[in-house]
Amino acid sequence: MPLAFALSPFIVLGVGALLLMLAESFAKQRAGLALGATIIFLATAACSLGLWWFGVDHIEGLEALSPWLVIDRFSLFFFALLCLGGALASLLAGGYLPEHNLDRGEFYALLLFSTFGAMMLAASGDLLTLFLGLETMSIGAYALTAFRRASPRSAEGALKYFLLGSFAAALMLYGFALLYGATGHTDLAGIASSIAQLAAHTPNPDAPVIAAAARAPMILLALVLVLASLAFKVSAVPFHMWTPDAYEGAPTPATTFMAVVVKGGAFAMLMRLLLTAFHDPQSASWSSGWPPALAMISVLTMTVANLIAGRQESVKRMLAYSSIAHAGYLLVGVVASIRSDDGAGSVLFYLLTYTASTAGAFGALILCGSKGAEAVSYEDLAGIGRRHPAAALPFALFLLSLAGVPPTAGFFGKWFVFRASMDAGLHWLTVLAFLNSVLGAYYYLRVLVFMYMREPAAGAPVATPMRSGYVTAALIASAVLVLILGLAPGKSLDIALAAASELGHS
Repeated sequence: MPLAFALSPFIVLGVGALLLMLAESFAKQRAGLALGATIIFLATAACSLGLWWFGVDHIEGLEALSPWLVIDRFSLFFFALLCLGGALASLLAGGYLPEHNLDRGEFYALLLFSTFGAMMLAASGDLLTLFLGLETMSIGAYALTAFRRASPRSAEGALKYFLLGSFAAALMLYGFALLYGATGHTDLAGIASSIAQLAAHTPNPDAPVIAAAARAPMILLALVLVLASLAFKVSAVPFHMWTPDAYEGAPTPATTFMAVVVKGGAFAMLMRLLLTAFHDPQSASWSSGWPPALAMISVLTMTVANLIAGRQESVKRMLAYSSIAHAGYLLVGVVASIRSDDGAGSVLFYLLTYTASTAGAFGALILCGSKGAEAVSYEDLAGIGRRHPAAALPFALFLLSLAGVPPTAGFFGKWFVFRASMDAGLHWLTVLAFLNSVLGAYYYLRVLVFMYMREPAAGAPVATPMRSGYVTAALIASAVLVLILGLAPGKSLDIALAAASELGHS
């Protein structure tokens, strides 16, 4: 089987993005660009699933890509997941952008190229390709945030995102430079081997001529810098400051993309780095390694985000803090992966349920408002459940899933993460995560109260639902996923566990 088959997800997405740009240049109408982008995303996901079914072990010459790209089940899972999020964002954009006079073709090209970068993150086995993928994804996200050119809020959110993102990228580069100086490697497997040999006091002929006493502090400092930059990319507290402003200022389809695809790519990078390069007993220990630091970040992220989300008056800003809180739950699974065989798999399954639920929630928010009568605040949604039940019902479903109410996908996403945490003996972390989940249910249920139990005040603005086949299709797809993953999660969990089992073998 030719090597091109292994690279088919990248080829299909990259060539498709270039062809879409060419089509946009000559097309007189942009109505079909959203459908074209969706087809490209789905074709890329189909290639990824085909590779999974065929088995990457049967592809000859795959070692030629190593260590730059690692095509394994972990990568393929994220390829399909990221393309799912990209397809849903494209469909939402197909309805939102024309409605708000923002229908410019470059939006879809940015979605495609940014997703290409996120896929590079998931497959990177070397620090160089990892950083290239990170910047490719991030630059597209910066541009999407500022897509509403006439909006000061959009410009402000994009500027904060760009400046803080550049600072985080600089921290990561500095950390990578220290890792290379201490280990003599840029590939993750080589870094892991060098760190393990240093911990075991075994001579390493490939390492630079630096005393072991000097290399150990360099590796520790590199780990701190890399961990801080990773926390920024997944929008974890206290590196979350950019998230609410960027999510609120961006067009809602762009917000959806950042909440599911950018966050998904960031978690792929975090897991690949920590569970491959820093998986040795010393780096992953509870006395001097990253697990206790990540556990504290997880608790801070969940607690701070849930407390602030409950005080928001903007529904979109509330969903932004909700996204931060879910990053905290995901970090619980990452920490548990050190002691539990199911920890990493539970994170992958949670990301799948989170993608469907979050894309659906933002899509329902788009559907609930039209130009001049948008759904922004809780008051805007007052009584919409009675006036427009078809628009309110999917919103209710996705909010219940985000809250973790059975039998939705969100319930089992949290259940498997919490179970992995309990299996790992992290009872205190599980209890805190559960209490935060209960706390988070407040602001989700508050939306339902306004939709079904409140009436708009006299003279107050009232949201009017829009009509769009694209948005409706995205909501139907998300709702089907939420229900299937909630009613029959077993097969999807098995796939996630199989994908996670590849970590550490890059």
